[in-house]
Amino acid sequence: MNGAFRDYFRCADSAAEFRLDETLHKESGFFRFGEEVDCYGQCSVSVPSAMYSPQLLNVSRAVRLGERQIGLPFDPDQIAENLRCESYTGQMHAENTNFGGNAVIRAMYYLGRPAFPVHFRRILQRIRLQGGTHTPFPHWPVDRTVDRLFEELMKLAIKSRQGVPVPFIWFWPDGAPAAAIVTHDVETEIGRDFCPELMDTDDEFGFKSSFQLVPEKRYEVSQAFLDELSRRGFEVNVHDLYHDGNLFRNREEFLRRASKINGYLKKFNAAGFRSGALYRNLQWYDAFKFSYDMSVPNVGHLDAQTGGCCTVLPYFVGKILEIPVTVTQDYSLFHILGSYSTSLWEEQCRMILAGHGLISVIVHPDYIINKKANNTYRRLLAHLAYLREKLFVWSTTPREINNWWRTRSGLKLIAGEERWRIEGEGHQRARIAYAHLVDGRLKYSFESSLKQAGKGEQGANVQTEDAQENTGLQPTAISGSNWNK
Repeated sequence: MNGAFRDYFRCADSAAEFRLDETLHKESGFFRFGEEVDCYGQCSVSVPSAMYSPQLLNVSRAVRLGERQIGLPFDPDQIAENLRCESYTGQMHAENTNFGGNAVIRAMYYLGRPAFPVHFRRILQRIRLQGGTHTPFPHWPVDRTVDRLFEELMKLAIKSRQGVPVPFIWFWPDGAPAAAIVTHDVETEIGRDFCPELMDTDDEFGFKSSFQLVPEKRYEVSQAFLDELSRRGFEVNVHDLYHDGNLFRNREEFLRRASKINGYLKKFNAAGFRSGALYRNLQWYDAFKFSYDMSVPNVGHLDAQTGGCCTVLPYFVGKILEIPVTVTQDYSLFHILGSYSTSLWEEQCRMILAGHGLISVIVHPDYIINKKANNTYRRLLAHLAYLREKLFVWSTTPREINNWWRTRSGLKLIAGEERWRIEGEGHQRARIAYAHLVDGRLKYSFESSLKQAGKGEQGANVQTEDAQENTGLQPTAISGSNWNK
């Protein structure tokens, strides 16, 4: 029950030891830990709630704090797994899909979809998804429940060490405060033909994005088109097989399609995958051979399949790295919410940055051809460029996110006689950070020098989101020299 916490922070095993104080009840459900961490799983205090409610049992009083040993009324590994893999969705609704939860309705929709005018599809989807932002869990517009769970555990770890800061391997390379990727799902022939112009736009703002291409039936994917993307430094990934909404309808058909999808990884020189409409079943992912997936939203209220992984950081599903979608899709913003403002996107970026997470954007070339939508996308790129230039957010590609997260997962924090050090392949870009408690709130800092293992002078403090909730994140809150070295 310590594995998920240690993997999240990449801290030493000696940081803290969590254990179960009592036997867990057999039933799984919702309960609360701390002020705002809504958990789903088993607990030992009582039978948790079968349905989510704003008034949940808070189990914090059952925590037992000892010297570097912490008794918990739940298993953090189980809670993190349940949230990341969306095990809670069956308890939220009778079905865990929005549009087309009924298999017959969904089949009829996708059968008629090619003949439906775009404005008619928008009406159907808007009716179906109306009020989705008011769903109480996951928390709109960004849910950091998994991250807050680990932050609460880190607070307990520091308390169990009599306030001594806990060293860990920072989340991003070179001390970057957060990361950002831009991805493009190409749905139609019209969208494919707009890709060269979209690449020009991305290049104008200094971004190399990834293009997810549908291999069969939707449009032709020529070798010349693949070569152009590669020549210009953009990334290619596989986007479903047919994009017909049926990839996960039954196991037998899924296995057939998964085999063909795996074959396109080599043809496209791709390492990643995203399913059509973000449909997913993480329990079946062992059939895939891609290195990373980008099909799980952070909050799925406006998507065809509800749920959400409740984290703004990548995580492993078996051997596959899940890179969650953390920002509302362009289609949902334009045609479900009816907005062409970047206000929501900027708010989500602020919340993700405050939690040192990954800003992961989906913009479809199919939906930004018109001037109004295109101008909105350009304003988003300008904002992301500002975060990169002024706050030193790491702007990169999904493949590089995958490479770094795998590198970080293989690094170890070692206590030397005088200072901590990082060992493992790729350690040169890794940074040691320290988790502190300041007035009961969690803050991070980088080392400037160390006098003994586990202790050091504080560098520039890095606040977590709970420390910034009343002030917001201002550009002056982060010292560029500390982030960029």
